[in-house]
Amino acid sequence: MDEYVHNVYAATKKFPREEIYGVTSQFRRASLSVVLNYIEGYSRIKDKVHKNFLEISFGSLKESKYLISFCYKEGYLNSVEYGSLSQQIDEIAAMLWGTLRNV
Repeated sequence: MDEYVHNVYAATKKFPREEIYGVTSQFRRASLSVVLNYIEGYSRIKDKVHKNFLEISFGSLKESKYLISFCYKEGYLNSVEYGSLSQQIDEIAAMLWGTLRNV
């Protein structure tokens, strides 16, 4: 997950300046939310609370998935970045979904 967030930050550094408070900010916040909610969920003792944070993390991951597609269609991401970030999201989603099913 950490690598994914760093890759999002690297990719968004070249986004148009007028998107700094729009897509750039939203994409960065969504990617960080995946990791931060995952970590916070594991710091909780109650299973229902833990699961809630994992669900929030999964939701942020789905938000990121849309943002990758949007940014690619707008020309902010090239095909290599799009493919790499999409693959990372799919891997994180599989891990999160497996964890959610077992909580």
